[in-house]
Amino acid sequence: MKYRLVKISNLSGNKASVYSVLLNGEQETIFDKFVKENIMTFEEEVKNIIARLKTIGKSTGIRDSFVKPNEGTLGDGVCALYDNPDKKLRLYCIKYGTQLILVGGGGQKNVRTLQEDDKLKKENYFLRKLSAQITERIKDKEIEYINNYLDFEGDLEFQDDDEND
Repeated sequence: MKYRLVKISNLSGNKASVYSVLLNGEQETIFDKFVKENIMTFEEEVKNIIARLKTIGKSTGIRDSFVKPNEGTLGDGVCALYDNPDKKLRLYCIKYGTQLILVGGGGQKNVRTLQEDDKLKKENYFLRKLSAQITERIKDKEIEYINNYLDFEGDLEFQDDDEND
């Protein structure tokens, strides 16, 4: 499977950049699919998540109070973004400091742990793997931060030979 990182310009601003992932040359990002999958059932929550992302990009940057940390493995930056901690809709993302966030997929969390829900587990584990790939490329200087850490530059295309993802 091939995929690449893309910046979501309408959510990004001078405080932070919002990125997502395009799979196999598709036109919709994983985040776009998240919105489509959940807008009918969780309209208010989806709109609030989009508004939160716009606030992050244009007004505040990424604040710890906006995300639930430690949704991945130690140090990988995978977290959950939600409009309100008491709500059930989760959007998994990777946080890079206060100025760059990569949004993935997610869904309704009706279970105690994400491992109990196949969809949530798949979305979360994809971001865990992607975080490791990005970290490796940053170490190898294949990806760099530019514009005062607001953007990625370099090799933003990935090839994953594991067809089970």
